[in-house]
Amino acid sequence: MTAVAALPRPYQNYVYAYPHKTSYRPLSPRPALAQLWRDEARHALSLYLHIPFCEVRCGFCNLFTRVGAPDGLTGRYLDALERQAHAVREALGERPEPSFATAAFGGGTPTYLEARELERLCDIAEQVMGADLRAIPLSVEASPATATADRLAVLAARGTTRLSLGVQSFVDAEARAAVRPQRRADVEAALGCVRAAGIPVLNIDLIYGIDGQTESSWRLSLDAALQWQPEEIYLYPLYVRPLTGLGRHVDPAVSERDWDAQRLNRYREGRDHLLAHGYRQVSMRMFRRVDAPPQGPDDYACQTDGMIGLGCGARSYTSTLHYSFDYAVSSREVRSIIDTYTATTDFTRALVGRAVDDGEARRRHLLQSLLQVDGLAVADYELRFGRDPRADFAAELGLLAERGWLDDTADRLRLTPNGLAYSDAIGPEFFSPAVRSAMADYELR
Repeated sequence: MTAVAALPRPYQNYVYAYPHKTSYRPLSPRPALAQLWRDEARHALSLYLHIPFCEVRCGFCNLFTRVGAPDGLTGRYLDALERQAHAVREALGERPEPSFATAAFGGGTPTYLEARELERLCDIAEQVMGADLRAIPLSVEASPATATADRLAVLAARGTTRLSLGVQSFVDAEARAAVRPQRRADVEAALGCVRAAGIPVLNIDLIYGIDGQTESSWRLSLDAALQWQPEEIYLYPLYVRPLTGLGRHVDPAVSERDWDAQRLNRYREGRDHLLAHGYRQVSMRMFRRVDAPPQGPDDYACQTDGMIGLGCGARSYTSTLHYSFDYAVSSREVRSIIDTYTATTDFTRALVGRAVDDGEARRRHLLQSLLQVDGLAVADYELRFGRDPRADFAAELGLLAERGWLDDTADRLRLTPNGLAYSDAIGPEFFSPAVRSAMADYELR
Protein backbone atom coordinates (compact mmCIF):
# COMPACT_ATOMS: atom_id res chain seq x y z
CA MET A 1 0.00 0.00 0.00
CA THR A 2 1.34 3.43 -0.96
CA ALA A 3 1.83 5.75 2.00
CA VAL A 4 -0.13 8.99 1.91
CA ALA A 5 2.05 12.08 2.24
CA ALA A 6 1.66 14.22 5.33
CA LEU A 7 -1.19 16.70 5.10
CA PRO A 8 -0.31 20.32 4.38
CA ARG A 9 -0.92 23.08 6.88
CA PRO A 10 -4.60 24.02 6.52
CA TYR A 11 -4.23 27.81 6.55
CA GLN A 12 -1.88 29.08 3.86
CA ASN A 13 -3.56 31.46 1.44
CA TYR A 14 -7.14 32.63 0.98
CA VAL A 15 -7.71 32.32 -2.78
CA TYR A 16 -10.30 35.02 -3.33
CA ALA A 17 -8.71 35.90 -6.67
CA TYR A 18 -6.24 34.27 -9.01
CA PRO A 19 -3.59 35.23 -10.00
CA HIS A 20 -2.79 36.80 -6.62
CA LYS A 21 -2.11 40.54 -6.63
CA THR A 22 1.45 40.02 -5.38
CA SER A 23 2.16 38.43 -8.77
CA TYR A 24 1.27 41.68 -10.57
CA ARG A 25 4.10 43.79 -11.96
CA PRO A 26 4.42 47.23 -13.63
CA LEU A 27 3.30 46.95 -17.25
CA SER A 28 5.62 48.05 -20.04
CA PRO A 29 4.37 49.36 -22.31
CA ARG A 30 1.28 50.53 -20.47
CA PRO A 31 -1.69 49.39 -22.57
CA ALA A 32 -4.52 51.79 -23.35
CA LEU A 33 -7.81 50.83 -21.70
CA ALA A 34 -9.66 51.33 -24.98
CA GLN A 35 -7.43 48.67 -26.55
CA LEU A 36 -7.81 46.29 -23.62
CA TRP A 37 -11.59 46.41 -23.67
CA ARG A 38 -12.13 46.67 -27.44
CA ASP A 39 -12.94 43.00 -28.04
CA GLU A 40 -14.23 42.08 -24.58
CA ALA A 41 -17.79 40.96 -23.88
CA ARG A 42 -19.65 43.79 -22.15
CA HIS A 43 -23.23 42.59 -21.77
CA ALA A 44 -22.87 41.47 -18.11
CA LEU A 45 -20.03 43.44 -16.53
CA SER A 46 -19.32 43.64 -12.80
CA LEU A 47 -18.57 47.02 -11.22
CA TYR A 48 -16.46 47.42 -8.09
CA LEU A 49 -15.75 50.75 -6.35
CA HIS A 50 -13.00 50.73 -3.73
CA ILE A 51 -12.90 53.11 -0.75
CA PRO A 52 -9.54 52.78 1.08
CA PHE A 53 -10.46 54.36 4.41
CA CYS A 54 -11.28 52.91 7.85
CA GLU A 55 -11.89 54.40 11.29
CA VAL A 56 -9.38 51.93 12.76
CA ARG A 57 -7.03 49.33 11.32
CA CYS A 58 -7.71 45.89 12.76
CA GLY A 59 -4.70 43.95 13.94
CA PHE A 60 -5.24 41.17 11.39
CA CYS A 61 -5.93 43.45 8.41
CA ASN A 62 -3.72 43.37 5.33
CA LEU A 63 -6.22 45.08 3.06
CA PHE A 64 -5.33 48.19 1.10
CA THR A 65 -6.63 50.84 3.49
CA ARG A 66 -5.57 53.71 5.73
CA VAL A 67 -6.88 55.00 9.06
CA GLY A 68 -8.64 58.32 8.82
CA ALA A 69 -8.77 60.83 5.98
CA PRO A 70 -7.50 64.27 7.04
CA ASP A 71 -7.77 67.59 5.23
CA GLY A 72 -10.60 66.74 2.86
CA LEU A 73 -8.93 63.60 1.53
CA THR A 74 -12.21 61.76 0.96
CA GLY A 75 -13.40 64.58 -1.28
CA ARG A 76 -10.18 64.54 -3.30
CA TYR A 77 -10.39 60.77 -3.53
CA LEU A 78 -13.94 60.93 -4.90
CA ASP A 79 -12.78 63.58 -7.38
CA ALA A 80 -10.13 61.15 -8.64
CA LEU A 81 -12.61 58.28 -8.67
CA GLU A 82 -14.90 60.34 -10.88
CA ARG A 83 -12.03 61.21 -13.23
CA GLN A 84 -11.15 57.54 -13.48
CA ALA A 85 -14.79 56.60 -14.09
CA HIS A 86 -15.04 59.05 -17.00
CA ALA A 87 -11.84 57.66 -18.53
CA VAL A 88 -12.98 54.04 -18.18
CA ARG A 89 -16.46 54.74 -19.50
CA GLU A 90 -14.99 56.47 -22.54
CA ALA A 91 -12.63 53.53 -23.09
CA LEU A 92 -15.55 51.09 -23.06
CA GLY A 93 -17.18 52.92 -25.94
CA GLU A 94 -20.73 52.59 -27.17
CA ARG A 95 -20.66 49.65 -29.60
CA PRO A 96 -22.09 47.69 -28.00
CA GLU A 97 -23.14 49.78 -25.02
CA PRO A 98 -21.78 48.24 -21.82
CA SER A 99 -24.26 46.74 -19.37
CA PHE A 100 -23.64 45.96 -15.71
CA ALA A 101 -25.02 42.84 -14.02
CA THR A 102 -23.65 43.36 -10.48
CA ALA A 103 -22.07 46.13 -8.42
CA ALA A 104 -20.20 46.32 -5.12
CA PHE A 105 -18.63 48.95 -2.88
CA GLY A 106 -15.71 47.60 -0.86
CA GLY A 107 -12.62 48.70 0.94
CA GLY A 108 -11.46 49.60 3.43
CA THR A 109 -14.86 50.63 4.69
CA PRO A 110 -17.15 52.33 2.15
CA THR A 111 -19.41 53.54 4.95
CA TYR A 112 -16.49 55.54 6.31
CA LEU A 113 -17.83 58.09 3.80
CA GLU A 114 -20.51 60.43 5.10
CA ALA A 115 -24.06 60.14 3.77
CA ARG A 116 -23.62 62.94 1.21
CA GLU A 117 -20.40 61.30 0.00
CA LEU A 118 -22.16 57.97 -0.39
CA GLU A 119 -24.72 59.75 -2.55
CA ARG A 120 -21.87 60.97 -4.72
CA LEU A 121 -20.36 57.48 -4.89
CA CYS A 122 -23.68 56.13 -6.15
CA ASP A 123 -23.91 58.97 -8.66
CA ILE A 124 -20.50 58.02 -10.07
CA ALA A 125 -21.63 54.42 -10.48
CA GLU A 126 -24.93 55.38 -12.09
CA GLN A 127 -24.46 58.66 -13.92
CA VAL A 128 -20.88 58.17 -15.12
CA MET A 129 -20.54 54.39 -15.48
CA GLY A 130 -24.18 53.74 -16.40
CA ALA A 131 -24.91 51.05 -13.81
CA ASP A 132 -28.58 50.93 -12.76
CA LEU A 133 -28.05 50.26 -9.05
CA ARG A 134 -31.74 49.77 -8.36
CA ALA A 135 -32.02 47.04 -10.98
CA ILE A 136 -28.97 44.89 -10.16
CA PRO A 137 -27.51 43.31 -7.01
CA LEU A 138 -25.49 45.91 -5.07
CA SER A 139 -23.36 44.76 -2.13
CA VAL A 140 -21.74 47.16 0.34
CA GLU A 141 -19.26 46.47 3.14
CA ALA A 142 -19.60 48.25 6.48
CA SER A 143 -18.26 48.29 10.02
CA PRO A 144 -20.39 48.56 13.17
CA ALA A 145 -19.06 52.04 13.95
CA THR A 146 -20.02 53.40 10.51
CA ALA A 147 -23.35 51.60 10.00
CA THR A 148 -25.32 54.70 11.00
CA ALA A 149 -28.96 55.35 10.16
CA ASP A 150 -28.25 58.24 7.76
CA ARG A 151 -25.63 56.31 5.78
CA LEU A 152 -27.79 53.18 5.62
CA ALA A 153 -30.80 55.23 4.49
CA VAL A 154 -28.79 56.47 1.50
CA LEU A 155 -27.64 52.98 0.60
CA ALA A 156 -31.11 51.50 0.92
CA ALA A 157 -32.66 54.26 -1.19
CA ARG A 158 -30.04 53.83 -3.90
CA GLY A 159 -30.72 50.11 -4.29
CA THR A 160 -28.38 48.24 -1.95
CA THR A 161 -29.47 44.61 -1.79
CA ARG A 162 -26.72 43.28 0.52
CA LEU A 163 -24.93 44.84 3.50
CA SER A 164 -21.93 42.99 4.90
CA LEU A 165 -21.08 43.91 8.47
CA GLY A 166 -17.61 43.09 9.78
CA VAL A 167 -18.48 42.05 13.34
CA GLN A 168 -15.69 39.43 13.79
CA SER A 169 -16.67 38.66 17.41
CA PHE A 170 -19.51 39.47 19.81
CA VAL A 171 -17.10 38.97 22.74
CA ASP A 172 -15.51 42.28 23.72
CA ALA A 173 -12.30 40.67 24.99
CA GLU A 174 -11.84 38.83 21.68
CA ALA A 175 -12.40 42.01 19.72
CA ARG A 176 -9.66 43.69 21.76
CA ALA A 177 -7.35 40.70 21.22
CA ALA A 178 -7.82 41.10 17.46
CA VAL A 179 -7.04 44.83 17.79
CA ARG A 180 -10.59 45.71 16.81
CA PRO A 181 -11.87 47.89 19.65
CA GLN A 182 -15.64 47.65 19.82
CA ARG A 183 -18.36 46.87 22.33
CA ARG A 184 -21.05 44.28 21.79
CA ALA A 185 -23.72 46.86 22.61
CA ASP A 186 -22.52 49.01 19.71
CA VAL A 187 -22.45 46.01 17.39
CA GLU A 188 -26.03 45.13 18.31
CA ALA A 189 -27.10 48.73 17.74
CA ALA A 190 -25.52 48.71 14.29
CA LEU A 191 -27.29 45.46 13.41
CA GLY A 192 -30.55 47.03 14.50
CA CYS A 193 -29.91 49.95 12.15
CA VAL A 194 -29.23 47.60 9.25
CA ARG A 195 -32.46 45.71 9.82
CA ALA A 196 -34.41 48.95 10.24
CA ALA A 197 -33.05 50.21 6.91
CA GLY A 198 -34.76 47.32 5.14
CA ILE A 199 -31.77 46.14 3.10
CA PRO A 200 -32.81 42.66 1.91
CA VAL A 201 -29.64 40.69 2.71
CA LEU A 202 -27.56 41.07 5.86
CA ASN A 203 -24.21 39.31 6.02
CA ILE A 204 -22.30 39.00 9.28
CA ASP A 205 -18.56 38.29 9.21
CA LEU A 206 -17.12 36.29 12.12
CA ILE A 207 -13.49 35.28 12.77
CA TYR A 208 -12.23 32.14 14.48
CA GLY A 209 -8.76 31.50 15.89
CA ILE A 210 -8.55 34.69 17.97
CA ASP A 211 -6.26 34.51 21.00
CA GLY A 212 -8.30 33.38 24.00
CA GLN A 213 -11.25 32.15 21.95
CA THR A 214 -12.77 28.89 23.20
CA GLU A 215 -15.45 26.54 21.97
CA SER A 216 -17.85 28.25 24.37
CA SER A 217 -17.02 31.83 23.36
CA TRP A 218 -17.15 30.87 19.67
CA ARG A 219 -20.61 29.41 20.20
CA LEU A 220 -21.62 32.63 21.93
CA SER A 221 -20.68 34.67 18.84
CA LEU A 222 -22.43 32.23 16.52
CA ASP A 223 -25.63 32.32 18.56
CA ALA A 224 -25.50 36.10 18.87
CA ALA A 225 -25.27 36.34 15.09
CA LEU A 226 -28.11 33.86 14.61
CA GLN A 227 -30.37 36.01 16.79
CA TRP A 228 -30.45 38.48 13.86
CA GLN A 229 -31.32 35.75 11.35
CA PRO A 230 -28.81 37.05 8.81
CA GLU A 231 -29.31 35.85 5.28
CA GLU A 232 -25.57 35.13 5.09
CA ILE A 233 -22.76 34.43 7.55
CA TYR A 234 -19.08 34.27 6.65
CA LEU A 235 -16.69 32.38 8.93
CA TYR A 236 -13.10 33.56 8.42
CA PRO A 237 -9.99 31.96 9.93
CA LEU A 238 -7.69 34.47 11.57
CA TYR A 239 -4.50 35.07 9.64
CA VAL A 240 -1.51 36.96 10.98
CA ARG A 241 0.16 38.59 8.01
CA PRO A 242 3.49 40.41 7.69
CA LEU A 243 3.28 44.17 8.29
CA THR A 244 -0.13 43.93 10.01
CA GLY A 245 -0.70 44.96 13.63
CA LEU A 246 -0.70 41.42 14.99
CA GLY A 247 2.10 40.38 12.67
CA ARG A 248 4.47 42.89 14.23
CA HIS A 249 4.03 41.39 17.69
CA VAL A 250 3.70 37.65 17.13
CA ASP A 251 6.48 35.48 18.56
CA PRO A 252 7.95 33.61 15.58
CA ALA A 253 9.18 30.84 17.88
CA VAL A 254 5.66 29.83 18.89
CA SER A 255 4.56 26.60 17.26
CA GLU A 256 1.79 26.92 14.69
CA ARG A 257 0.57 23.36 15.09
CA ASP A 258 -1.75 23.98 18.04
CA TRP A 259 -3.18 27.08 16.40
CA ASP A 260 -3.92 25.13 13.22
CA ALA A 261 -5.72 22.49 15.27
CA GLN A 262 -7.67 25.14 17.16
CA ARG A 263 -8.80 26.86 13.97
CA LEU A 264 -9.84 23.58 12.37
CA ASN A 265 -11.89 22.73 15.47
CA ARG A 266 -13.58 26.14 15.48
CA TYR A 267 -14.30 25.88 11.75
CA ARG A 268 -15.97 22.49 12.12
CA GLU A 269 -17.93 23.62 15.16
CA GLY A 270 -19.12 26.71 13.33
CA ARG A 271 -19.96 24.82 10.16
CA ASP A 272 -21.96 22.17 11.97
CA HIS A 273 -23.77 24.74 14.09
CA LEU A 274 -24.89 26.77 11.08
CA LEU A 275 -25.91 23.69 9.11
CA ALA A 276 -28.07 22.68 12.07
CA HIS A 277 -29.73 26.10 12.17
CA GLY A 278 -31.08 26.43 8.66
CA TYR A 279 -28.01 27.42 6.65
CA ARG A 280 -26.40 25.75 3.67
CA GLN A 281 -22.70 25.90 2.98
CA VAL A 282 -21.59 27.64 -0.23
CA SER A 283 -17.83 27.59 0.31
CA MET A 284 -15.40 27.08 3.18
CA ARG A 285 -16.27 30.59 4.38
CA MET A 286 -19.76 31.31 3.14
CA PHE A 287 -23.05 30.09 4.61
CA ARG A 288 -26.44 31.19 3.31
CA ARG A 289 -29.79 30.83 5.00
CA VAL A 290 -31.80 28.28 3.04
CA ASP A 291 -34.71 30.70 2.53
CA ALA A 292 -32.56 33.75 1.66
CA PRO A 293 -33.37 35.60 -1.58
CA PRO A 294 -30.98 34.95 -4.48
CA GLN A 295 -28.21 37.50 -4.91
CA GLY A 296 -26.53 36.59 -8.17
CA PRO A 297 -22.95 35.33 -8.44
CA ASP A 298 -21.20 34.41 -5.19
CA ASP A 299 -17.91 36.06 -4.26
CA TYR A 300 -19.16 38.95 -6.36
CA ALA A 301 -16.08 41.15 -6.21
CA CYS A 302 -13.28 39.00 -7.49
CA GLN A 303 -14.43 36.00 -9.42
CA THR A 304 -15.42 36.85 -12.97
CA ASP A 305 -13.91 38.18 -16.16
CA GLY A 306 -15.43 41.45 -17.28
CA MET A 307 -14.98 43.26 -13.98
CA ILE A 308 -14.32 46.99 -13.84
CA GLY A 309 -12.64 48.21 -10.67
CA LEU A 310 -12.52 51.89 -9.77
CA GLY A 311 -10.30 53.22 -6.99
CA CYS A 312 -6.64 52.80 -6.15
CA GLY A 313 -7.06 49.37 -4.52
CA ALA A 314 -9.47 47.91 -7.09
CA ARG A 315 -8.65 45.31 -9.70
CA SER A 316 -10.07 45.05 -13.20
CA TYR A 317 -10.34 41.81 -15.13
CA THR A 318 -10.39 41.30 -18.87
CA SER A 319 -10.11 37.84 -20.39
CA THR A 320 -6.38 38.31 -21.02
CA LEU A 321 -5.15 40.84 -18.43
CA HIS A 322 -5.80 41.54 -14.76
CA TYR A 323 -4.72 45.04 -13.79
CA SER A 324 -4.77 47.53 -10.96
CA PHE A 325 -2.64 50.22 -9.35
CA ASP A 326 0.37 49.76 -7.08
CA TYR A 327 -0.12 47.62 -3.97
CA ALA A 328 1.19 47.82 -0.40
CA VAL A 329 0.25 46.88 3.16
CA SER A 330 2.33 49.15 5.41
CA SER A 331 0.58 52.36 6.43
CA ARG A 332 3.19 54.72 5.00
CA GLU A 333 3.21 53.06 1.59
CA VAL A 334 -0.59 52.94 1.43
CA ARG A 335 -0.81 56.65 2.21
CA SER A 336 1.69 57.41 -0.54
CA ILE A 337 -0.24 55.37 -3.12
CA ILE A 338 -3.53 57.07 -2.16
CA ASP A 339 -1.91 60.49 -2.47
CA THR A 340 -0.56 59.60 -5.91
CA TYR A 341 -3.98 58.36 -6.98
CA THR A 342 -5.78 61.51 -5.87
CA ALA A 343 -3.30 63.63 -7.87
CA THR A 344 -3.67 61.56 -11.05
CA THR A 345 -5.34 63.18 -14.03
CA ASP A 346 -4.72 60.56 -16.74
CA PHE A 347 -6.49 57.26 -16.14
CA THR A 348 -6.47 56.05 -19.73
CA ARG A 349 -3.86 53.27 -19.32
CA ALA A 350 -3.34 50.18 -17.17
CA LEU A 351 -0.31 50.54 -14.92
CA VAL A 352 0.22 47.30 -12.99
CA GLY A 353 -1.06 43.84 -13.80
CA ARG A 354 -0.55 40.31 -15.00
CA ALA A 355 -1.35 38.64 -18.30
CA VAL A 356 -3.72 35.68 -18.16
CA ASP A 357 -3.02 33.14 -20.88
CA ASP A 358 -5.09 30.05 -21.64
CA GLY A 359 -3.28 27.95 -19.04
CA GLU A 360 -3.86 30.50 -16.29
CA ALA A 361 -7.48 30.93 -17.37
CA ARG A 362 -7.98 27.18 -16.98
CA ARG A 363 -6.44 27.25 -13.49
CA ARG A 364 -8.60 30.19 -12.53
CA HIS A 365 -11.78 28.53 -13.76
CA LEU A 366 -10.96 25.36 -11.85
CA LEU A 367 -10.09 27.21 -8.63
CA GLN A 368 -13.19 29.39 -8.74
CA SER A 369 -15.34 26.27 -9.11
CA LEU A 370 -13.56 23.63 -7.05
CA LEU A 371 -13.39 25.78 -3.91
CA GLN A 372 -17.19 26.07 -3.92
CA VAL A 373 -19.42 23.38 -2.46
CA ASP A 374 -21.03 22.72 -5.86
CA GLY A 375 -17.62 22.05 -7.39
CA LEU A 376 -16.56 22.04 -11.04
CA ALA A 377 -19.04 21.06 -13.73
CA VAL A 378 -16.90 19.09 -16.16
CA ALA A 379 -19.13 19.94 -19.13
CA ASP A 380 -18.76 23.69 -18.47
CA TYR A 381 -14.98 23.37 -18.42
CA GLU A 382 -14.94 21.28 -21.60
CA LEU A 383 -17.28 23.71 -23.37
CA ARG A 384 -15.10 26.70 -22.50
CA PHE A 385 -11.67 25.19 -23.07
CA GLY A 386 -12.26 22.12 -25.23
CA ARG A 387 -10.27 20.00 -22.78
CA ASP A 388 -10.74 17.53 -19.95
CA PRO A 389 -9.89 19.09 -16.55
CA ARG A 390 -8.75 15.69 -15.28
CA ALA A 391 -6.04 15.65 -17.93
CA ASP A 392 -5.08 19.30 -17.44
CA PHE A 393 -4.64 18.90 -13.68
CA ALA A 394 -3.93 15.20 -13.29
CA ALA A 395 -1.20 15.62 -10.66
CA GLU A 396 -3.09 18.10 -8.48
CA LEU A 397 -6.41 16.23 -8.65
CA GLY A 398 -4.61 12.94 -8.09
CA LEU A 399 -3.13 14.29 -4.86
CA LEU A 400 -6.57 15.39 -3.65
CA ALA A 401 -7.96 11.95 -4.43
CA GLU A 402 -5.06 10.30 -2.58
CA ARG A 403 -5.90 12.33 0.50
CA GLY A 404 -9.57 11.38 0.23
CA TRP A 405 -10.57 14.99 -0.44
CA LEU A 406 -12.02 14.65 -3.96
CA ASP A 407 -15.45 13.39 -4.98
CA ASP A 408 -14.99 12.62 -8.69
CA THR A 409 -18.15 11.68 -10.57
CA ALA A 410 -18.80 11.52 -14.30
CA ASP A 411 -20.05 15.08 -14.55
CA ARG A 412 -18.60 16.95 -11.58
CA LEU A 413 -15.49 17.35 -9.41
CA ARG A 414 -16.25 18.27 -5.80
CA LEU A 415 -14.27 18.57 -2.62
CA THR A 416 -15.34 16.34 0.25
CA PRO A 417 -16.21 18.04 3.55
CA ASN A 418 -12.65 17.43 4.79
CA GLY A 419 -11.25 18.75 1.54
CA LEU A 420 -13.37 21.88 1.83
CA ALA A 421 -11.97 22.46 5.33
CA TYR A 422 -8.50 22.56 3.73
CA SER A 423 -9.50 25.02 0.98
CA ASP A 424 -6.76 27.47 1.99
CA ALA A 425 -4.16 24.73 1.46
CA ILE A 426 -5.70 23.28 -1.71
CA GLY A 427 -5.93 26.61 -3.52
CA PRO A 428 -2.18 27.36 -3.47
CA GLU A 429 -1.41 23.84 -4.71
CA PHE A 430 -3.05 24.78 -8.01
CA PHE A 431 -1.02 27.97 -8.51
CA SER A 432 1.16 27.83 -11.61
CA PRO A 433 4.96 27.81 -11.23
CA ALA A 434 5.12 31.26 -12.82
CA VAL A 435 2.65 32.75 -10.35
CA ARG A 436 4.38 31.04 -7.43
CA SER A 437 7.71 32.51 -8.52
CA ALA A 438 6.31 36.02 -8.93
CA MET A 439 4.63 35.88 -5.52
CA ALA A 440 7.87 34.66 -3.91
CA ASP A 441 9.81 37.51 -5.51
CA TYR A 442 7.34 40.17 -4.38
CA GLU A 443 8.80 42.54 -1.82
CA LEU A 444 6.33 43.30 0.97
CA ARG A 445 6.08 46.96 1.78
